[in-house]
Amino acid sequence: MEDQPPPSEASTRRPQKRGRPPKQTYREVDLDEEMEERESSPEDFPEPRSVPRPKRNRNNDAAAAASASLKLTDQTLIEAIKGNGKLIPHVVKLWVESYEKDPLSALVDLLTMLFEACGVKYHSKSDLMHEIAVDDVVVDLVNSAKRGEVEDYLNSKKKEFKNFKENLESFWDNLVRECQHGPLFDQVLFDKCMDYIIALSCTPPRVYRQVASLMGLSLVTSYITIANMLGVQRETTRRQLDAEKKKLTEGPRIESLNKRFSEMHEKITLLEEMMRKIFTGLFVHRYRDIDPNIRMSCIESLGAWILSYPSLFLQDLYLKYLGWTLNDKIAGVRKASIRALQNLYDMDDNVQTLGLFTERFSGRMIELADDIDVAVAVQAIGLVKQLFRHQLIPEDDLGPLYDLLIDDPPEIRHAIGALVYDHLIAQKFNSSQSRSIGENDNSSEIHLNRMLRILDEFPPDPTLTIYVIDDVWDYMKAMKDWKCITSMLLDENSSISDKTATNLVRLLCASVKKAVGERIVPAIDNRKQYHSKAQKEVFENNKQDITAVMMKSYPSLLRKFISDKAKVSLLVEIVLYMNLEFYSLKRQEQNFKIVLQLMKEAFFKHGDMDPLRACVKAIDFCCIESRGELQDFARNKLKELEDEIISKLKSAIKEVVDGGDEYSLLVNLRRLYELQLSRYVPIDTIYEDIVMVLRDFRNMEDEVVGCLLQNMYFHLIWCLQSIIDGKSVSAASITSLLSKRDTLLQELVYFVVNLATDSNGGKSGSELARRVCTLLAETWCLHRPAIFFKTKLERLGYQPNAYEVQKFWELCQLQFNGSDEVEEDDVNKDVIKGYSEETNIYSVIIAACKLITSNVVPKDYLAPEIISHFVMHGTRVTEIVKYLITFLKTSEDDLGATFLEALKKAYLRPTSDNAENDNISSVNSFSGCKKLAAQLSGTFIGAARNKHKADILKVVKDGIEYAFVDAPKHLPFLEAAVIHFVQKLPSADVLEIMKDVERRTENVNKDENPSGWRPYCTFIEALREKCAKNDVFQDEKEVSVKRRGRPRKLQTMAGKKLFNEHSSSEDEDSISASEQNAQDERGRQEEEVEGTPRIHSTRLSKLRALRVSREESKGQTKTGDSVRAVDNISASRTSGASN
Repeated sequence: MEDQPPPSEASTRRPQKRGRPPKQTYREVDLDEEMEERESSPEDFPEPRSVPRPKRNRNNDAAAAASASLKLTDQTLIEAIKGNGKLIPHVVKLWVESYEKDPLSALVDLLTMLFEACGVKYHSKSDLMHEIAVDDVVVDLVNSAKRGEVEDYLNSKKKEFKNFKENLESFWDNLVRECQHGPLFDQVLFDKCMDYIIALSCTPPRVYRQVASLMGLSLVTSYITIANMLGVQRETTRRQLDAEKKKLTEGPRIESLNKRFSEMHEKITLLEEMMRKIFTGLFVHRYRDIDPNIRMSCIESLGAWILSYPSLFLQDLYLKYLGWTLNDKIAGVRKASIRALQNLYDMDDNVQTLGLFTERFSGRMIELADDIDVAVAVQAIGLVKQLFRHQLIPEDDLGPLYDLLIDDPPEIRHAIGALVYDHLIAQKFNSSQSRSIGENDNSSEIHLNRMLRILDEFPPDPTLTIYVIDDVWDYMKAMKDWKCITSMLLDENSSISDKTATNLVRLLCASVKKAVGERIVPAIDNRKQYHSKAQKEVFENNKQDITAVMMKSYPSLLRKFISDKAKVSLLVEIVLYMNLEFYSLKRQEQNFKIVLQLMKEAFFKHGDMDPLRACVKAIDFCCIESRGELQDFARNKLKELEDEIISKLKSAIKEVVDGGDEYSLLVNLRRLYELQLSRYVPIDTIYEDIVMVLRDFRNMEDEVVGCLLQNMYFHLIWCLQSIIDGKSVSAASITSLLSKRDTLLQELVYFVVNLATDSNGGKSGSELARRVCTLLAETWCLHRPAIFFKTKLERLGYQPNAYEVQKFWELCQLQFNGSDEVEEDDVNKDVIKGYSEETNIYSVIIAACKLITSNVVPKDYLAPEIISHFVMHGTRVTEIVKYLITFLKTSEDDLGATFLEALKKAYLRPTSDNAENDNISSVNSFSGCKKLAAQLSGTFIGAARNKHKADILKVVKDGIEYAFVDAPKHLPFLEAAVIHFVQKLPSADVLEIMKDVERRTENVNKDENPSGWRPYCTFIEALREKCAKNDVFQDEKEVSVKRRGRPRKLQTMAGKKLFNEHSSSEDEDSISASEQNAQDERGRQEEEVEGTPRIHSTRLSKLRALRVSREESKGQTKTGDSVRAVDNISASRTSGASN
């Protein structure tokens, strides 16, 4: 007997006349057993529980199986799809049997199910029995949808339909498998089904298109499964035929094999024709459907088809659709296209066939690495990585991607970090090097040297370095080789430069922090980190490993770099992430004592903020976390440090009194300040000397004066804290505290008055002025009477007088002069951190706002003054003032009066400041007041209009009163300020206001001064327009709205043709210049209101020289494509009817 090919695993039945039946699959066995148990269960019988259950026998089992088959026979196809999906294979099997007996009736049942799956019932089943046109039936179904006779099972939220999609796909898959030995190739059954599916997919009702697309795509997938099975059998038959032909004998065997080979080839050809039919009739229209879910399903299916059946689909005719959808305006569609391409490029055999496609679309793939959607960008980076691995794109094209190493979203940074590690550090894409280096014992050192070369390409900014280290850390094991890093740092024969050594120290410190679970890059959302138990165990193990390595080498590192302030400040912090108990367990007490001694030496060797703060923090940590004798040693060392500072301060003060240099005093005041930030330091013995030198030497440097005042303030805080925490309050301690408080306030007020009045002295806008403003406001808040009211410490309360508050605000305002662009300048500068950063204009405005929110001073004077600066000094000042306005709204104060006074001050400020130039001052006053009014009125949106209606009316009415005082001098106030608040009122109130304004001018001759009365006419015209529109309480957005997500990157992207013979103008639209300009303008407006992170300011060259041969001219490649351009391209390709 001739050898027959093995039966298909997917085949579930065969007619008896076609050969032996296949072995029953496990799913059918389970189903039969389930039905038997269900039929024979006690609950199905009416007998009571006392009646014993009869024994099961073969007759009962046969009866149960017959009953189950009867129930399945009664169940319709749509009921099986809506219900239990496990019954679908058996239902399909029964339907195929009925089709073999009565094809026409069974076909009607199948088409009825097809229509019902779309959510509509077709009642004229008799029409389906005849040769009725498909279009006529589809028109009737569309008319049913128009009448609302459609139920959407696919998108239903009902529990019974949650598996509808999976069941529908399973039904068609089982039907194709069940029919593979017969009806699948009769060119009747599935041709009719495909005609209806294609027709329904082109109809206006969205649910029809969704369900029809789902069925059509599922059919192609099932066809591919059968075609692959037939292909395997055809290949087996071909090999058998070749073997028979080698025998050089003719006979029935060869004839039988030839016949079988031809039959299988014909079946495969027919299946491919069916695939093409659905592709051309359904896919080419629905891949650009208006529904993004349909588009996404099409692209996902196409990717699976190309991967599973490359002999047909892996060609440019089909690949171009994946390239075109890279421009889709919906992120999910772009992401689906990228994933499909990733799967294709994973197969090395596909790379050569993808050559033309890659050449055409590789540029767009690279652009998507900077997509506005973070998930799309991450996937695109992985795709670019695959392209480079196959050497399909030049190395220079990766240049723009390296700029994303310091991008905001961490997902993108880490994806680029993986690319940097694979390409530049591990060099996985260079096979010759990776093989030679991969097994080298010194691979950690080699990887670290490559990483250091990358870091050297960046500007000397620690922020950039930390970002790059954070990006690569997860992939680079060499960063966790603490022993290798320390040995490289301690190598005396090393030839690394000072900059490289600093980067290596930063790498060591950052890697240690990452290893114990600390963040080295601030989170975007500032959320607190939460770690699982397993993660905490890993961090603890890493801490122990770090301690074991660093215990012996740590003193040598500190000793070697103790004179370098940049390196020692980083090295000192490492002790915070060590397990200090190991020093006792490993008998390394002497090394611990050496470390503390070196920290003390570093503290007195440097006078900058970073090393001083790091040393104090590290010594405090040692005092808390060490145990036993080591803890006593650490505390004694800290006490010695305090005593030595006090001694040095005495000597420095004496040197200044004797006419010596002030530098020693300044440095030791900084050291004292750093200590007082965390603990109480007993400086009572030198407090009088500090006050003396401050009063007697008024011409000292500003920084020295600021440090003296700062230390006096902190000493006052610690003294107050000790009194509050004490069990008993002595009169002597209160008297001493009052004396220190009054002394500090006298000195602060002295400097406030002198700095505010001496505006030409050059110090009014200095660091000292900002520090004095901040300290004075904080001291007032610290001693506000409300804290000590009705307590034993009531004497400590202090209320500043009006003169002090006025001078304080005058000095605050001087800090704002010339600071309109200060925020942008400060953000974009590479400023070395220091004490000057702790006092800026933002700290001043915050301190002033704190006086109001803490009820230290009356709001009537200071609140309008602060609000009048709302829109004058950049985004950060605007945000601070906005918080103050929010507080005033919730405090139920006279908000309307406060806003009106602020508007008046903004209106008058330039006139009073620039009286010598009336024209310029009037223009400035009008413009500034108008901006302020727009912002203030913009805070009343939605329900706030009703809640604060009285405040809005007060601003409008009192503003009109002010404008008509000495008319027409102040009439521009109507147009600059009042008109913005009128827009927030209902038309009824506006009509009343208009009548009141018109009554004021009944007896006035406006023709005498037409230019002076022009603002009045403009105001009246606006009131009439408001009444005519009658648009009451429309929701409006605030003037400055922050757009979420990544900033859009604008670039014109014109559609291009891939294959002339298969493309059309409809598919390849470009963006018009007018549309692009309008979109660019919207993008600029969106980006203006967003705060620019400091990290963006240092994107100078970044990694432009990561590779030696990279040309500068090629470095300026295209960045991310404008999403707005993508929107227009996709819109031109998106067609289909909408619901």
